[in-house]
Amino acid sequence: MSRLLEEGGVRLDAEGARLAVSGDVDFEVAAALAASGSDWLARQPSATRLVLDLSGVERVSSAALSVLLEWTRRAEAAGLVIESVTLSAPLVRLTRIAGLDSLLPEAAAA
Repeated sequence: MSRLLEEGGVRLDAEGARLAVSGDVDFEVAAALAASGSDWLARQPSATRLVLDLSGVERVSSAALSVLLEWTRRAEAAGLVIESVTLSAPLVRLTRIAGLDSLLPEAAAA
């Protein structure tokens, strides 16, 4: 496993084709998190099947959803395939309330 970011109690780890976030993602760390994940995505070969795991995000935050949507756009633009997205229970509720659950491929609760 490779630690891509550790800032303000938030960790971003990569292992194989899996990108995992844990901690309380807020707007103070969201830009650094988005940039670190985007850099990692840019290094993946086209057609890589990815797993985005946000099951470790403890606090509900629209910042975490913004990061996830940014990564989804970047992956699609790079020709990557998001095989699955795993969200923490609070993030599942937030995506449903915001009507974003249909935009996420194979989103599931942890």
